[in-house]
Order: sequence, then C-alpha cells, then structure tokens
Amino acid sequence: MMKNKTRESEVQRALERLYKRRRFGIRPGLDVEQEILKRLGNPERCCPVIHVAGTNGKGSVCALLESMLRAAGYRVGLYTSPHLARFHERIRVGNREISGEALARVVAEVEQACDEIHGHLGWTPTFFESATAMAFLHFQREQADVAVIEVGMGGRLDATNVVMPLISVITRVSLEHTAYLGATIEAIAGEKCGIVKPGRPVVAGPTCKEAWPVIRRIARERGCRLIEAEQDVNVAVRSPEGPFQTVSVETPGASYGTLRFPLIGLYQIENLATAVATAEVLRQSGEIRLSERDVATGVATVAWPGRFQALQADPPLVLDGAHNPGAAEALARSVKRLYKGKSVSLVTGMCRDKDGPGFLKAFAGLARRLWAVPLETEPERSMRPSDLCAIGRGLGLEASESVLTDAVAKAEAWAHECGGVGLITGSLFLVGEVLALKQRIRH
Repeated sequence: MMKNKTRESEVQRALERLYKRRRFGIRPGLDVEQEILKRLGNPERCCPVIHVAGTNGKGSVCALLESMLRAAGYRVGLYTSPHLARFHERIRVGNREISGEALARVVAEVEQACDEIHGHLGWTPTFFESATAMAFLHFQREQADVAVIEVGMGGRLDATNVVMPLISVITRVSLEHTAYLGATIEAIAGEKCGIVKPGRPVVAGPTCKEAWPVIRRIARERGCRLIEAEQDVNVAVRSPEGPFQTVSVETPGASYGTLRFPLIGLYQIENLATAVATAEVLRQSGEIRLSERDVATGVATVAWPGRFQALQADPPLVLDGAHNPGAAEALARSVKRLYKGKSVSLVTGMCRDKDGPGFLKAFAGLARRLWAVPLETEPERSMRPSDLCAIGRGLGLEASESVLTDAVAKAEAWAHECGGVGLITGSLFLVGEVLALKQRIRH
C-alpha cells in the first residue's frame, strides 16, 4: 500500500511539472518539437504513422483506425487530445493507457530535454510540445507496430507534424481557432493540409464546399493521390436507434455487409466513411495487413466516449463533446433524427475562446431550456455562465446559471417531466467532468 501511494505521488508530481508548461501557452511551429525529439533520439521514427487533422471528427476517425488495426493484430500507438478524465488517456499502446510508472519516466526524460533546450537555446517548450514528445517516446519503448496520431490544432505548424506518415487524413473543416489558423474556411483548410506530405496518399472526408478547392490543389501540388471518402465509400444507416447504429458499408473494392456501429451520432457516418477509405488505402499499399474482416471487427468494437454517448435511456440523457458551430449543427441534426418530436434541454459549459453565439444558434428552435455551467477543471479558460445565459435568452431559451451537479440533476428531472431529452455539450472538458461525476456517483 505504501509503495502504491509513493508511486501515485511520483506520478502526480510529474504531471504537475508537465502542467506548469501550460503557462507558456500555444506557440505554432516545429523547431522546438524537432529539437526535443532530436535530444531523445528521434523516437517519432520508431514506427509507421497515420496522421489525422481536421476540425470535427478527427478523434473518432483515429479511434476507428486504431480499432481496425488492433483487430488485425497490430500493436497500435494512439495519441489524442484533449483527455476527458485524466492525462493518461492521451497516450495508449495496445488499447491500454500509459501507466503511471511509464508516465513519470517519460515526463522526467522529456523535462530534462526541455531544460537543456532552455539552457542552450533559450526556448521554452510548451505543454503540448512536451506531451507529444512523451507519446512518441512511449510508443518507442512499448514497441508499437504503427501509430495513429491526432493533430492538436491546425496541422502545418502543429507539434505532431514532425512525422512522415504512411497516409494523411483530413476530416471535416470548419471555422475554429481563427486567431491562429485564419479567418476563412480556405485559410483553415490550408493549415489542416499542412500535414499532407509529398508523394504520400491523402484521404479527405466529407467537408464544406469552400475547403475542397484547397484540399485538391495542395494534393495536386504535392504529387499526392487524393481519395475523397464520400465518393469511394457508401454507408447506409439501416437502424439508427438504441445504443448502436446498424449500417451497411460498400466500396468499389469491398463489401463489408451489415455492421453494428457503436458510435451513434449521425455525424459519425461520415467519420466511418473516412476511416474505411483510409483502411482501404492502407490495404492497397501492402505496408499494412488489413483484411475486410479486420475492418468490420474494428468498426463493431470501437469505443470513443463522450461523442453522442447515451448516459441513460429513461429519460434520455446524452453527452457530446461538440464545441464549435459545425459540430453543434451536426449534433442538432442527430438529436432531431434520433429523438423525433421530443423537447430538448441543454447543459452547456464552454471555453471562452469558442464561438458561443454560433454554437448555441444551432439549437435555436430545438432546445427550450438551458442551464449554463462553468468549466470547473478549466476555470481560467471557462466562459462565464452569465454570458452563456445572455446568448441563450437572445435565442429564445429559458436560461439560468448553475453548477454541473445541480444542472445535470435538473436536466434529468426536466426530461422526465416533459418526456424530453437532456443534452450535455459544449466542451470536451465538460464531458470529462460529467464522466467523473457519474463515476463518483456509481462508487
């Protein structure tokens, strides 16, 4: 018991050192990341990489690809962000989160490299640069066969863009992080396509019309084969009800038949098409062994919490990490389709750098009630509940400030009384807080 407490204390101290780097903010660019990795022996070269960028859906696509590759018998490294409940979730090998002992070890090694860089070059590596280096180092230590890497922000200047991937994947593009990525869809698409490497294939999922000319131009200029998932993969929803969707998947080269798909938001259909298109390119490349059965098994067994996750069925309470207008619109369409005619209430907390008016506008005419809550785990980044309430009232919602525990209970009671649906959304940080709350209640 004493050893366990000592180990937990070591892990906590390691994470505290890592989180102190958040004060250095966001700094786009690759020089610092490349220098850290050079001092660690370039662990990013330890295995082939699938690199995924986009505004919405990239995490789900990463989860699907990891599940397919694992079904094929590969030892898969998965790096995603942000985490929901604890940092360990971001770095996985073989579907297992990095252990506390391994986490403490890679933090120490990366911190040493960061200190050397600061001492010799005067650079101060950020939290995300450090976390990315930790992921690559862990993948190398755990002898991952292949890695699936989610871009943090943008693509061109994201710390993950130090790899030469087998394939690059671009999911749906919409407006986000405009202070860093540009104020137009075209500019943001250009940044996302920064992960496209000369001569390497690129898969693009369904996206808005403004992004396509940019994606096609960059693929052409870099001599890349471009696969447009919407043209190559047909996904038909057979049954959208219950804790999973039943879908049929067909491509020019394969028939995957009828599959049970656990990710139930309708917006997940385009993510599924993107992942299947990517899997087919990998199969054709000869560098990855991936059968039709592996793809089907991966789809049927994928898990990705906090994305249209049904917390309970009666009354329905749904948790979703949507946090920008594009994701909110997709979420609203799913709610309308899956809960036809039911009244909807919202429990919402957001980061203050997000587009609150654009986000809530997607639910105008659908939702009737709003409880606005602060992000308790990110108080410095949280949008004020009073501001969310003002936006909601302007859209015709009955709105009030609350704290998460009370808001969830009120939304559940409201849904029970009205025969409606409670929807908790606005931030992945909020999703993590809700899952932690449910865990505490269960225990």
